[in-house]
Amino acid sequence: MNFFRKHKKLTIGLGIVLVLILAFFLIRRNSPAPASQFQTAEIKRGNLTASVGATGSVRAQSSAVLVWEANGSVEKVNVKVGDRVSLDQVLASLDKTSLPQSILLAEADLVSAQKALEDLQNSKTTTAQAAITLDKAQKDYKKAYDYRQSLNGKITIKEVTIVGGIPRIREHKGYADAATIADADNKLALATAQLEDAQRAYDRVKNGPSAEDIAAAQARVAAAQATLNMAKILAPFAGTVTQAIPAVGDQVAAGAPAFRVDDLSHMLVDVQVSEVDINSVSIGQPVTLTFDAILGKEYHGEVVEVGQAGDTVQGVVNFTVTVEITDADELVKPGMTAAVTITVKELKDVLLVPNRAVRFVDSDRVVYVLRNGQPVKVKITLGQSSDADSVVASGDLKEGDLVILNPPSQSGPFGGG
Repeated sequence: MNFFRKHKKLTIGLGIVLVLILAFFLIRRNSPAPASQFQTAEIKRGNLTASVGATGSVRAQSSAVLVWEANGSVEKVNVKVGDRVSLDQVLASLDKTSLPQSILLAEADLVSAQKALEDLQNSKTTTAQAAITLDKAQKDYKKAYDYRQSLNGKITIKEVTIVGGIPRIREHKGYADAATIADADNKLALATAQLEDAQRAYDRVKNGPSAEDIAAAQARVAAAQATLNMAKILAPFAGTVTQAIPAVGDQVAAGAPAFRVDDLSHMLVDVQVSEVDINSVSIGQPVTLTFDAILGKEYHGEVVEVGQAGDTVQGVVNFTVTVEITDADELVKPGMTAAVTITVKELKDVLLVPNRAVRFVDSDRVVYVLRNGQPVKVKITLGQSSDADSVVASGDLKEGDLVILNPPSQSGPFGGG
C-alpha cells in the first residue's frame, strides 16, 4: 500500500495504458477484416459443361464361357489366348475312341438324315410314284363302284347241267343275295379309302416337298449334328479367345470349363446413376473415361442405353446406364474399372460463379462480394453446375465482381456459414 501511495501518479498512468490496450483489441476484434485477408475470384462469363460421374466395369458386348458337353480325352486344341476366332470354328475336340456310344452313332444318323433331306428337296421319284399309286387307286375304285352298282338290279344267273354226258347251259334272271352285296360294299369302301389316301399323298408332292416335310427333315439333321458336336467346342460368335484351359491329353467331364470368348470389337461399361441425375441422361450423350490401370490416357464413348427401372439398394435408388467405348484399344480389357463422366449439357456464354464461393445462410445460397474493400452478402439462385463452377440464375451479381472464396465464419460481423 505504501508503494501505491508513494507512486500514485505512476500507477494511474499504467492503468490508463492497460485500458487503452484492452480497448484497442476489442475494437480490432469487432472491426471488418482487411481486404488483404480474403482470397477472391472475378465473376466472368463463359461456357459450362454439366456432367454426371460414375464408375463401372468394362465388359464385352458378347461374352461366353464354353464348357465340354461330353466326357472324353482331349485330342486337339486349335487355339490359344489372344487368337481371333470365327463363328462355329472348332476350338478343341475329343478323341473319338473316348466318346460315348450315342455320339458315335450320331455320325451315321447325320449321314442318313442329310441324304433324306437331299432326296426330299431334289428327287422326282416321290412325285412319280405318287402319281402311279393315285392312277391305280382310281382304277380300283371304278371297278369296285361299277360292280356294286350292278348289284342294284336283276342279274343273269347261268345254270349248267349235264344231260347224257353233254353240258347244257340254262340262263334265267335272279337277284344278288345279301352276302354278295355286303362283300361288294366292303370292297368299295376299301377302294374309296385307298383313293383318298393316294390323292392326299399326290397333292403333297405334286408341287415339290411341303415346308413341313422339309422342316421335319432339317430338324432330324440338326438333331444328329447337335449330338455329334458334343465331341468338340465351337465358337458361338466371332471374337477373341480370352481364356483357354484344355491341353491335349486332358481327361475332361461334361460341364468342365474349356474356353472364354469375348467380342472385343464392342466394349461396354455399365454404371449406376442416381435417381437425382437419371432424367438428365439420354442416349447419344458424349462420355469420357479414365482407368486406374491405364495411366495418362483418356478414352471416349457415348451413352447407348438408359435403364427405365431403378434398383433400390439400402434405400438408394440407382438406374443402370450403358456406355460404349468408341476408341477402345488393346489396353482396355474386360473387367477393368472405369471412371465415367457423362456430359449431360453444355451451356455457352453464361455468368459463372466458383462453387468455392457459395455458402448457405438461413437456407439461402449466398456469396460475399468485395465492394469498397468490404465484404457484402448477396443472395443468389444457381442453375446448372460443374465440378468447379455454377451458373448464376439470379442475384445481384455482374461480370467483373470479386467474390470472396474464404469468407469469415458465421460468427463474424457480416455472417458466413
